Amino acid sequence: MPRIEITLSQIRDNARMLCELYGQKGISLMGVSKAVLGEPAIIEAMIQGGVKFIADSRLETIQKMRNAGLSAQFVLLRTALSQAEAVVKSVDISLNTEIETLKQLSYYAKIHHQEHQIILMVELGDLREGILPEDLSQLVRETLALSHITLVGIGCNLACYGGVKPDSRNMHELSKLAQRIEKEFQITLEIVSGGNSANYNWYESTQNIGKVNNLRLGESILLGCETVGRKAIPGLYTSAFQVVAEVIESKRKPSLPWGEIGQDAFGNVPYFRDRGVCQRAIIALGRQDMLISGLRSNSRLEILGSSSDHIILDGHHYDLQVGDEVNFGLDYGGLLAAMTSPFIRKQFVNGT
Repeated sequence: MPRIEITLSQIRDNARMLCELYGQKGISLMGVSKAVLGEPAIIEAMIQGGVKFIADSRLETIQKMRNAGLSAQFVLLRTALSQAEAVVKSVDISLNTEIETLKQLSYYAKIHHQEHQIILMVELGDLREGILPEDLSQLVRETLALSHITLVGIGCNLACYGGVKPDSRNMHELSKLAQRIEKEFQITLEIVSGGNSANYNWYESTQNIGKVNNLRLGESILLGCETVGRKAIPGLYTSAFQVVAEVIESKRKPSLPWGEIGQDAFGNVPYFRDRGVCQRAIIALGRQDMLISGLRSNSRLEILGSSSDHIILDGHHYDLQVGDEVNFGLDYGGLLAAMTSPFIRKQFVNGT
């Protein structure tokens, strides 16, 4: 069975360094757990590294982490109207953009004698979720009128759907909106959440972070990189997750199929480059197991192609034998798919 090897000490150290780095300018971190399906041991490593908030998009994952006894403030990144009662019962803070959802949260918070905290998300150009800036004051006014709801902050999301980079312009706009809301309604916003792992370059280059005092980090903690150019952040580990699979065939074969070419199993007409006769190895890992494009070779091992159940490798530089194991690094999409897959065993390993 393919496995993903997870080095918890590296995740803990990444979280610690990022907490220290961003903490120098007064920015707290939410550790985003969705890429690892809320695996308790991984989230505990984040908490040990100094992360105080744990954020996820799936309510079920937050419930799983709570049931595991993890101690943190839990933040729901995606709030659905139909889940309002469960959100109130399981989540400390939820991100919201719609008044009807807020009304339902208020209703159930009152029934359960709870105070539910919310962050209102503002649209700053990426065109995922967010309230248009000109509509923010009205929604704040309606929110403050609801019982059992506490507005603790505002935030924005960038570099996700639209790929819009966090920069001095949009971060300044978020700060100005926070200042305007505080002045207009005579309130203090505890959290101004400026974005995610894409904010690293902005943070490093800016002289003034304004009122931004929080970021939501998943990829930086888990994979050690920023997400605008996917460059490693100095001092962080980038190989805390490794996928390992077994060689199940190793033979010299022609590089070109023979016979009339039609569609492959996924409806594509494949193209092949003539490499002559070459050493080809097949590993027990395929598209049903995870996202193959998310694999990153740790060596000169080249992926020639894949099917539902197999990956074919060019073994020219390696004497791969049946029973040998090969390992790969992961990008964020690969990590998300591998940790979600029921066909990939999760294994924690020692190491630094």
